Amino acid sequence: MANTLYDRTIAFAGICQAVALVQQIARDGDCNHSDLEATLNTIINMNPRNTLDVFGDESNLKLGLETLVKGIDSTPKGSELTRYIISIMSLERKLSARSDSMSQLADRLTTIERQVEHYDLLDEQMISNLASVYLDVISPVGPRIQVSGTPAVLQQTLNQHKVRALLLAGVRCAVLWRQVGGRRRHLLLSRKKMLEQAKILLARAW
Repeated sequence: MANTLYDRTIAFAGICQAVALVQQIARDGDCNHSDLEATLNTIINMNPRNTLDVFGDESNLKLGLETLVKGIDSTPKGSELTRYIISIMSLERKLSARSDSMSQLADRLTTIERQVEHYDLLDEQMISNLASVYLDVISPVGPRIQVSGTPAVLQQTLNQHKVRALLLAGVRCAVLWRQVGGRRRHLLLSRKKMLEQAKILLARAW
């Protein structure tokens, strides 16, 4: 994987998109299906040719790029997204330090990869399977991510599964972020450059 500002921006936008969708599902019980599919697809794209290949196309990251540019702010909604991002990146660091968990994760995702040859990724059973991977493998390695939302919405099983599947996708994008050289210092020292890169991507695609 290349280690450039472009690659780090793409990977971080993936994390932003995952948490934005988590927030939408948790609050409203719904989100754009194309955004959902593009984000969940990152989980099963295990041998990408390059960073962008994880997402298929820049247009599949519109929500993530918009969230990166204007969604992570000091408002309650923005602060919630920031909390999710920090929690996901913390989980990824803990996961990467556990070779047993990483091996288990690879085995489970290989099984998921075989299943999508026969079932649509957005099929309720497939979303449930992805949620189980998060619950069984990712969640135990670190503090549980507390998702805020509408209680009646979060009580619905399918919404719970979608949220966990999206958190799994967020962790996958955090792995990608680390693979392309992303570090905490980049969020502090290079945030302005990453915002500029995200604006360029948005401007040329839409």
